[in-house]
Amino acid sequence: MLVIKNAQVFRAAGPGHKRHHQDLAAYTEKDCEILIQDGKFAKIGKGLSASLGSDVPVFDAQSLFLMPGIVDAHSHIGGFGDSMEDQDLNEMTNPATPDLEALYSINPDSYDFDRALSAGITSSILTPGSGNVVCGLVCAFKSQGQSLQSRCIKNPVALKMALGGNPKGVYGDRKERPMTRMGIAAVIRDCLKKGQEYLAKKALAQEGKGQAPAFDQGLENVGRVLRREIPIKVHCEQFDMLTTLRIAEEFDILCTLDHAWGASDFYEEICGSKHLHGVIYGPIGVPLLPGECGKIDIESLAVLDERGVTCAIMTDGPILHPDQIVTQAGEAVRLGTPHESVLRMITIQAAQIGLIADRVGSIEEGKDADLCLYQGIPGLDADAHCVRTMVDGNWVYMR
Repeated sequence: MLVIKNAQVFRAAGPGHKRHHQDLAAYTEKDCEILIQDGKFAKIGKGLSASLGSDVPVFDAQSLFLMPGIVDAHSHIGGFGDSMEDQDLNEMTNPATPDLEALYSINPDSYDFDRALSAGITSSILTPGSGNVVCGLVCAFKSQGQSLQSRCIKNPVALKMALGGNPKGVYGDRKERPMTRMGIAAVIRDCLKKGQEYLAKKALAQEGKGQAPAFDQGLENVGRVLRREIPIKVHCEQFDMLTTLRIAEEFDILCTLDHAWGASDFYEEICGSKHLHGVIYGPIGVPLLPGECGKIDIESLAVLDERGVTCAIMTDGPILHPDQIVTQAGEAVRLGTPHESVLRMITIQAAQIGLIADRVGSIEEGKDADLCLYQGIPGLDADAHCVRTMVDGNWVYMR
């Protein structure tokens, strides 16, 4: 049991999406105390430390900024090695591998998780790489914990897919399909159609109208998408985002636009989609390359947020160091996105897109006690830095 008091608190709690305040005082609290018990936020209110008695330890967070543990909405840490020397999240042997699961490639002892904790990142949405078109299942994973099982918040949370240069570069060099964007779209549509046929045969068999198809784990996973249990999580930039939205509409499924460089060219299509589950922007600071990687427009988050799109920010770790999630948040603020909105993009909205908002992403009673304490205001102060991180009620990082 522990009470934290005297911090400036951003809880990231509240109903729905709205146009958020610019005034820091309007969305932070200076007089709320947080009781942590059995790894959960047990109570949040005023005067808790006085009412609970002297036996309950108190941490005085005077002059610190307290917020929910940061959720990185798209990362590969634990599966690419500490410096991309491994490719355990890229099974580049077939353009469609929906039967794969990222969880089996995650090294829980990777140093990158320590780096994540030092930035206040307590949860990451860990995804297969983008070497294939249909890449495999995505999981949500904590940066620290007692076991692999306890650290896995939810599996799966999405089915990863990839458009553009990555799969083209893998299979085009082999003179195999897909060599083109036409081929990539065809691979995705073929996979989803096979899933539809598989589910239809299963349904008929249950009615006694035919023989059930042989069990196929990949098509079972595609079935989760077709039933809207999970979205497709699509690596896409520039006009490849339109392909994603068209396919999502055709099959009546949910999708996320991951990376989303060039989103400012397609506001009407993105904001008007009924099949969009969220936009996960980033990373910025990567080399500017011609074509799909050539338009870094993080200022698009301001417009997308204003128009009601659920947005998040990613590191694509280990492509970027984990603390760059806060640097990117600051850039979004500098270019016009309200600070409260940006903080939500790295906490509750990232958790909502990742289907784990029932556990993490905000400071609310009953949720996991994941939080970080910053010296300075992340996203506003250039020298803001994480000084303490808590996961499941335990301090796991202290600067």
